[in-house]
Formats: sequence, structure tokens, C-alpha cells
Amino acid sequence: MPIMSSDDFSIHTTDCEKVDDGMPLGDLPDEVTSIDDLDCECWSDHDSLAEI
Repeated sequence: MPIMSSDDFSIHTTDCEKVDDGMPLGDLPDEVTSIDDLDCECWSDHDSLAEI
């Protein structure tokens, strides 16, 4: 499940070390159309949005 950081509103995986406090998201925002739209390295284990 993706988590939105409360610090900078970036999106991370639940096991990401860079997100300390955040809000769980049911789905990724509509603006995210590709895995490349997610900036954090925590998404590098995923090849596509279909895996999320």
C-alpha cells in the first residue's frame, strides 16, 4: 500500500525508510501514470504500476 509523506507529500512504499510519518493511500494519485513518476528509490523493486 502506498503512503504519502506528511513532510513533502511524496509517495513511498510501506517499508520505505525515508517516510517516517504519513497517510496510507488506497490508490496512487491520478497524476501517477508510470513507475517513473514515483521519485523515491523504494519503488525500484517494481517494474511497473501493475505490480503495485
